[in-house]
Amino acid sequence: MSNFKNLPAPSPEQGLNRYMQEIRKFPMLEPEEEYMLAKRWVDHEDTEAAHKMVTSHLRLAAKIAMGYRGYGLPQAEVISEANVGLMQAVKRFDPEKGFRLATYAMWWIRASIQEYILRSWSLVKLGTTSAQKKLFFNLRKAKSRIGALEDGDLRPENVARIATDLGVTEAEVVSMNRRLSGGDASLNATVGSDGEGTTQWQDWLEDDSANTAADYEAHDELDARRALLAEAMQVLNDREKDILVQRRLADETITLEDLSGQYDVSRERIRQIEVRAFEKLQARMQELARKKGMLADA
Repeated sequence: MSNFKNLPAPSPEQGLNRYMQEIRKFPMLEPEEEYMLAKRWVDHEDTEAAHKMVTSHLRLAAKIAMGYRGYGLPQAEVISEANVGLMQAVKRFDPEKGFRLATYAMWWIRASIQEYILRSWSLVKLGTTSAQKKLFFNLRKAKSRIGALEDGDLRPENVARIATDLGVTEAEVVSMNRRLSGGDASLNATVGSDGEGTTQWQDWLEDDSANTAADYEAHDELDARRALLAEAMQVLNDREKDILVQRRLADETITLEDLSGQYDVSRERIRQIEVRAFEKLQARMQELARKKGMLADA
């Protein structure tokens, strides 16, 4: 996946406006075309098919990356990390699961961006927990949601509410708010208070024991996808649901021939019901994903 040719890459010299103009040239994929491209990649490792899926979703990656402008990092680098996540999503995408690539890729894109931010910020030191990392990425949003926009320390009632909402201690909320308000320090600065220490901030960034941003993002993804699928399945009648589950969602799928015997109709009729059910489910999932803020329009 790393040998793509002619893949636009953002750079300070190029300018983001020019990069955005370039990626808009790539057409969006129709559902059937996306499915066939994904099958070519899964079945034959067709790199041209994978390349087309990546380029058609560069706008999505860029849009998500723009939401992480508040961390003081070069926007071109954030977009580049988003593209890395996009390529990982394409590599792992299974078109038989009933999701569009955009719905699946957004999780990988966000995880890649967040890992980059965690690596880059001196705030993230050895022993930081998954909950603290989640606090790092959600504190600004939590403050905005309750109208706590003042500078300096938060009021006690706001600290308590944010701690409850994000599942962390009040002390962690206070500490993280002070760190984010105080700005970042050089990764090459020494940790010692007198400046004479030999350990630098960047030496504290590696954390093999704690869960990474990708870990809790993956757990969130799995839970969200299951809930979304269960809710979307309600749009199908009993026969459509049974046929779709047996044909596409079961661990061991069943043949058209077997289903035609079960329902006493032709194999072609089963195929038609399957296709219609899949399209209904797909449309409903996209509708629900947009309502829940899980799917961004590229």
